[in-house]
Amino acid sequence: MQGKWGLADAGFDYNMVAVFGSQSTGKSTLLNRLFGTRFDVMDETNRQQTTRGIWADRGTDAMPVLILDVEGTDGRERGENQDFERKSALFSLAVAEVLIVNMWETMVGLYNGANMGLLKTVMEVNLQLFGASREGRTLLYFVIRDHVSPTPLESLAATLRKDMERIWDGLNKPAGLEGARLGDFFDLKFTSLPHKQLQPEQFEAAALALRRQFTEKASGEYVFRAGYKRGVPADGFPHYAQAVWEKVVSNKDLDLPTQQELLAQYRCDEIAAAALGPFRAAVDAVRPRVREGEIVGELGDVARAARGQALAAFDEQAARYHAEVYKKKRAAFVQTLDGELHALALNQVKNAQTQAADRFASESHAALEDAAEKAAAEGAVSPQLSFSAVVGGVRRRVTEWFGGVVAGLEIDGAGWSLAAEARQLEATLNATTAKLRVAEMERALEQLRKGAQDTLGEVVADRLGSPGADMWPGVMAGFDDAVQQAEAQLQQRMDLAEVDAADQRLRLVRALQRGVWECLVELLREELTDQMVLLKLRAALEDRFRYDDAGLPRVWRPSDDIDAQFAQARTAAQALLPLLSRIETAASHVLPADLAAGAGPFFPAAFSAERSLTLISASRARELAKRFGREADALYLEAKRSLVATQNHVPAWVLLLLVVLGWNEAMTILFNPLYLVLAALFGGTAAVLYQLRLWGPVLRAVNGLLSVANDHVHELLVEAVNRTEPAAAAAAAQQRPSRRAARHAKGSPDEIELEPLGDSSLSPSASETRADADADRSSGGSGSNSSRSSSMRLHGAADAAH
Repeated sequence: MQGKWGLADAGFDYNMVAVFGSQSTGKSTLLNRLFGTRFDVMDETNRQQTTRGIWADRGTDAMPVLILDVEGTDGRERGENQDFERKSALFSLAVAEVLIVNMWETMVGLYNGANMGLLKTVMEVNLQLFGASREGRTLLYFVIRDHVSPTPLESLAATLRKDMERIWDGLNKPAGLEGARLGDFFDLKFTSLPHKQLQPEQFEAAALALRRQFTEKASGEYVFRAGYKRGVPADGFPHYAQAVWEKVVSNKDLDLPTQQELLAQYRCDEIAAAALGPFRAAVDAVRPRVREGEIVGELGDVARAARGQALAAFDEQAARYHAEVYKKKRAAFVQTLDGELHALALNQVKNAQTQAADRFASESHAALEDAAEKAAAEGAVSPQLSFSAVVGGVRRRVTEWFGGVVAGLEIDGAGWSLAAEARQLEATLNATTAKLRVAEMERALEQLRKGAQDTLGEVVADRLGSPGADMWPGVMAGFDDAVQQAEAQLQQRMDLAEVDAADQRLRLVRALQRGVWECLVELLREELTDQMVLLKLRAALEDRFRYDDAGLPRVWRPSDDIDAQFAQARTAAQALLPLLSRIETAASHVLPADLAAGAGPFFPAAFSAERSLTLISASRARELAKRFGREADALYLEAKRSLVATQNHVPAWVLLLLVVLGWNEAMTILFNPLYLVLAALFGGTAAVLYQLRLWGPVLRAVNGLLSVANDHVHELLVEAVNRTEPAAAAAAAQQRPSRRAARHAKGSPDEIELEPLGDSSLSPSASETRADADADRSSGGSGSNSSRSSSMRLHGAADAAH
């Protein structure tokens, strides 16, 4: 059909012809003459079966005719086995548009010779199989061969027509077709050919004339009429013929319309698969970009072009098959195309939804921030800068962009819609708008809280800077003013943000009130840290203790009662600690009357009023009182010292020092770095010792060190003298205990004496010294003076020796 005959692409522009008749009646010869085929013909010298089975060929001269040469009937080779004869005849009658019944003139009027029995069987089975759903009729073209008798063709045709009518009337017709006529299913046509051997020229001329009935469409004798078409395209005929033959062989109840439907289903599936290839290639070119989240602008054009080309290719070939099957298969093919396109379009719409939602959120947020900045610069929120105006403008832009994306994906005739996705976007934008409104109101609350905090910061700093009985009423008055101003501004912001629900508006007002209260408590706690409380108490103490009622600094005199003044000032300062420890809200008109009990809707149910009102706990207050007491005591001692300092005079030694040094020496010390450093060092040390009252211990330590040094030097001198005069030292050593005892008995101090080593060696000075010493010892009171003189002389001698 395709490789050899070139009929696969003929569509419906082809015809089917089959030949039926007894064996060796010249069927193949007739087909070769009519269509130029190359079927084997019988060897006239050996009369036997030539065609076995069913053979097919195409007519020559580009004739779009498929010819079936069917094995002859009543052959001796098959004998009484007529099974293949019935099957081949039934197959020919099923697939052919024109069935040529080839017979000799001598067979006309015979029952078996003219194959009337076989025709009856085939027609009866065919009628049972076709039933009422038979499509088209079949032309039974009787060709009477070797017409040499004088009987005209009309008489022969009338005889054959009567035989066919009699056969039809004798058929067992199925239910519903009892009144059916032969002409409802078959057309009969008759022709005759001269004797091939006896009248060869006439035979050739008659065969040529018969050929023109099969080839010339303009001829009135053209046999291939539209009513004979089987509705099987050329490319589907092989599968159709195979299916019919399998049913003929395996099933006696052959249903030809079902086979045509099966063929149509098979071919439509093949055509659809072939058409899907280019379609998917075109779509797959943009599919990855869509899956990656990109908005492909040309997706709609690509989808429409690919869909149109695929449907055109399908319709061009599949429309030639069974109409009902074609419609169903086309609907299924369209559904396949639209399903893939819908999935792709839905993916792009989802991408557009995501981008539209993101754009709406980001652009609305930026636009609201710009509007807030402009409103802050202008000092008021104009309708053009309101929430609805700003967000509505962004929403219109985003919705128009999304609508353009969706409109670009619309396909005429597609069985899907994107309206649900558009509604989903609306729901997403509504949810985002609600979130933006909540965020806008939260931002408004935050701005109003900050504004109230700035206002309350000044009030708290002013009132707590000078605490007193009017402190908390002043703080509460400032709080009420801040709350009322913030509420007025919040009402305006809620109107512009289109917050219509009463419960939501009340919730925002309560949130603002709680926020302002929290700001107040936070400011108070920052103002009342430990160090700040101590500073306030100390300032109150100093204001009462260091300054008089007129606000002038006090200069304490000995006659002033410092203790009483200090006690009064400390008591007044300590009285501020309980005042600062707890917030007093009685003067507020905004707060509930019983705030400590948490009454009223101002605070949530979980609000702890006691914890919020308490600024300084009891334990912390006791610790602060202790620390303040220590600082107050230091202030009291300082006042006492200042009173003592006013009673002291300049020491006399200072005046003496100034007289002794004079102006020049004082200038020398001041302008000489070394002297200045030394003076500062000694002066600072002396001041420290004086302030710490350490002069007595220092003098005693210096005296002790000098005594120890004197004894040590004396011992060194004695040792030096003893080394020079050992004999005298020994004698002196023997006499020393008695003299020491005598000295101790007299109560004189222990003195160190140098004894001469021998009388002969004593110098005049030494003798004098000893005599003086003896005289001293013998003379009571004058001995000590002589001893001190000897001691001085001894030190001088020791210094000289050293």
